[in-house]
Amino acid sequence: MPDWLQQPRVPPVDMRYSSRTIVGVSTGVANFGAGGSAVYKLVRTSRLYEQIVQQIEESIVKGDLKPGDQLPAERELAQRFGVSRTAVREAVKALREKGLVEAYSGRGTFITDGTTQAVRQSLDLMVKIGQPEGSKHLAEVRAILEPEIAALAAERIQESELAAMREAVAVMNRSGQDPQAFIEADLDFHLALAEGAANPLILSLLDSIVGPLREQRLRIFQVPGGPDRGQFHHKRILEAIEHRDPERAREAMRAHLTQVSDDSQTPAVKRTPVK
Repeated sequence: MPDWLQQPRVPPVDMRYSSRTIVGVSTGVANFGAGGSAVYKLVRTSRLYEQIVQQIEESIVKGDLKPGDQLPAERELAQRFGVSRTAVREAVKALREKGLVEAYSGRGTFITDGTTQAVRQSLDLMVKIGQPEGSKHLAEVRAILEPEIAALAAERIQESELAAMREAVAVMNRSGQDPQAFIEADLDFHLALAEGAANPLILSLLDSIVGPLREQRLRIFQVPGGPDRGQFHHKRILEAIEHRDPERAREAMRAHLTQVSDDSQTPAVKRTPVK
């Protein structure tokens, strides 16, 4: 195990379900590099994953992170950067596409030598919301995947993943006027549900369309009543999962996706985000 993983951990800050940083933290950092030299600042603006990518790239260039070094687990990175787990997942995906890291199921994510960038065709580029038929294609993919994900999760989910879903719902409850916080929590709700299905291939599939999913949610947030309707269905899904009822979870997810499809076709109204 690399020496830098032996460094004392920064006291964890549970910011997994919000992209907002902690009020009152003026110089928060996350230190997990070799010899304690890679110091990471809490990121504070939009496009959070790009800032995470930049900080990790800088550590690689400076030699603080070397080929073979293992990155901390997703949950720990989210705590240390003070962002949602979804932002961390997008950052790791971007680093993979640049050939800077490789992720191995059951082992973790490791720094590579950067010379063998894999050729990957991301579904993210094929399902852009702004492209013709893009929204329709995304809706079809979700209708195929997510009801069965919900049914599997109802049978397999662990308490930690249930707790993550409950926390995401709580964040959405209080973020009706904050699109960034609401959308990150929405993504985290569905991520926790997918984790509950206990199938790593499902997570990989969802990872590939996180970008279009965020765009879709941003549009629906601008539709009058869209966030409230989404929350109604999120709570129905959560209740079905808590009762370990696969068929009920499947039907609740189908109803949610019908609502998403309807709202996606409704004209949006620009809303002023809370600063």
